[in-house]
Amino acid sequence: MPHAELDDLRLYYERAGEGGPELLFVHGWCCDRTVFQPQFDHFAQTRAVTALDLRGCGLSDSPERGYGIPDFADDLARFCVAVGIDKPVVVGHSLGGMIALELAARYPSVPGALVLVDPGPIDPLPATVQVLSALAVHLAGPSGEEVRRLYVQDMGARDEDLADWIADLMCAAPLPIATEVIRGVNAWNGVGALALCTVPALLLRSALGASPDAVRLRAIKPDLEVGITVGAGHFHQLEVPEQVNAMIERFLQFVP
Repeated sequence: MPHAELDDLRLYYERAGEGGPELLFVHGWCCDRTVFQPQFDHFAQTRAVTALDLRGCGLSDSPERGYGIPDFADDLARFCVAVGIDKPVVVGHSLGGMIALELAARYPSVPGALVLVDPGPIDPLPATVQVLSALAVHLAGPSGEEVRRLYVQDMGARDEDLADWIADLMCAAPLPIATEVIRGVNAWNGVGALALCTVPALLLRSALGASPDAVRLRAIKPDLEVGITVGAGHFHQLEVPEQVNAMIERFLQFVP
């Protein structure tokens, strides 16, 4: 099984296809590379694709520390060097979208473009910050596993089997790591990262999860492209992959 060796960290990844620009798929909180399987399989027919497990998830190493969004972005930058990926289109879901944006801010020469698939809060309202703060406290408490299960069991998937699969996947990641990641999300300066992002970017929101944040984000990055899927929730890349794939394909037509 292929692992990228990053000093004291090993990240598992899968790679297929040929041609560019290459797509680099970055999963979200408590997930792994398989949440992008429909996109991986689809785009591998026409270009190079890579999907990895972030630290603490899937088949990658799980160190005790390093679970802030800047840490994940540093991992991605080192990963691209180790694997030999040049100017990828970084496709990030949820937390992965936040990491992709931080990567563009910290390492502007690394990504060629971004696709933010229902990313976590980039410009969070105070109520969102309070919810995430409370979630971190409860995850660290004696009922942490139960709290996590309740939090993830309704991520918007309309198909019951898919919803159950998502919940089981997200509850498999180590709970202490999941807690640290939530703390890192609340500590992240998403507005600052977006303001520093100079590469083309596509924001994909789901119909069930759509919010007016797109207007606020476009005020910061006026060239931000925005797409909305229909009939799906937070994991719309799994529920309606044909819609997500089509919008990514259209976006790629304008990526150098």
